Amino acid sequence: MQTANQTCTEKLTVASSDLIDTIKHVIHEGNVRRVTVKQGDETIAEFPLTLGVVGAAIAPAVAALSAIAALVTDCTIEIERVST
Repeated sequence: MQTANQTCTEKLTVASSDLIDTIKHVIHEGNVRRVTVKQGDETIAEFPLTLGVVGAAIAPAVAALSAIAALVTDCTIEIERVST
């Protein structure tokens, strides 16, 4: 009998200088379905990820996040994870 995958959301508040390293770490942990970067109530960026995304496949997202990190101060990262 199969059960449906459920999702859970985790929120992290980070300084812009830690944004890239935090995102890389979260993606490396696995189980990530979507990453949303917010400043206050406004969504700045949202990146849907497929399971198993690694290496060059995340390079465009990291480049976009680098530009965002230069423009924002503190932000919140919402991580949607798949729990089996």
